[in-house]
Parts: sequence; C-alpha cells; structure tokens
Amino acid sequence: MAITQARPLAFLCSVIVLLVINVDAGGIAIYWGQNGNEGTLAETCATGNYDFVNIAFLSTFANGQTPTINLAGHCNPYRNGCTGLSSDIKSCQAKGIKVMLSIGGGAGSYNLTSAEDARQVATYLWNNFLGGISSSRPLGDAVLDGVDFDIEGGTNQHG
Repeated sequence: MAITQARPLAFLCSVIVLLVINVDAGGIAIYWGQNGNEGTLAETCATGNYDFVNIAFLSTFANGQTPTINLAGHCNPYRNGCTGLSSDIKSCQAKGIKVMLSIGGGAGSYNLTSAEDARQVATYLWNNFLGGISSSRPLGDAVLDGVDFDIEGGTNQHG
C-alpha cells in the first residue's frame, strides 16, 4: 500500500517541477538615462543582466506642452538631439532585450487635461517612439517595444 501511495505523490511532484520549469517568469528591468555615469545604453545591455530597459524619462508632455525627453547628460534634445541612441536601442533589441520609453518621473511637467489631451499624447507616443511615422523621432529610427508609465504627478485621469 505504501508503494501505491508514493506513486501519486511522485507524479504530483513531477508535474509541479515541470510547471515550474516551463513558467515564463518576468525578467529584471532597469531604468536607464538619469545618471550620466551609468555608461551607454549599449554597455548596459551588454552586461546581460536585464530583460527590460526603460529609457527614462519623457518628462514633459500633455496640456499643450512640447514633449521633451530628459536623459541627464546622455544627449541634449535641444542641441544635438538623441537620435544617436537609435543604434544602441537596436543593439539591445538584437540581444532580446525589450527597450521601453518611460514617461513621467518625479520631476516631470505633465498633466492630462482631457480625454482629447490623452489621445494627443498617445498619438505622439505612437508616431515618435513606437510603430508610427514622424519626421522628428527623438530617438532616431529605432522602434521601441513599449511604454512604461512612471506617473508620479498630476491628478486627472483620462484615457
């Protein structure tokens, strides 16, 4: 009788082990862009430590403001632009790393004032960072994998 009871237990343990092995658990993410001493985006991805890199931050947007990316000294969107990051983004993606744009942040200037304002921001994000078309893509021709919302300010919710 002990042998027959052990078989279902062994089977159950085998099933649990197989489920654990086949689980697609989330990977490690990092915010890149707010520390001038953190190295390049390509160097960050080359470490092999991360599955997701959030480029931080698109800190100004909505409410009629010109959207502005702030990457703390890695590039200057007003002077020389940030289009040079395109090759680094593609390098990361070639390694299987998802590269996202993080919008918001603690020191940003953003506040959605209406559902129409939210639609305009969504259209801007699509055309300038994702799969849309724009002649002024801030990060060059690289197509990011998504958007990370780090909304720490503002009070209205529209969408």
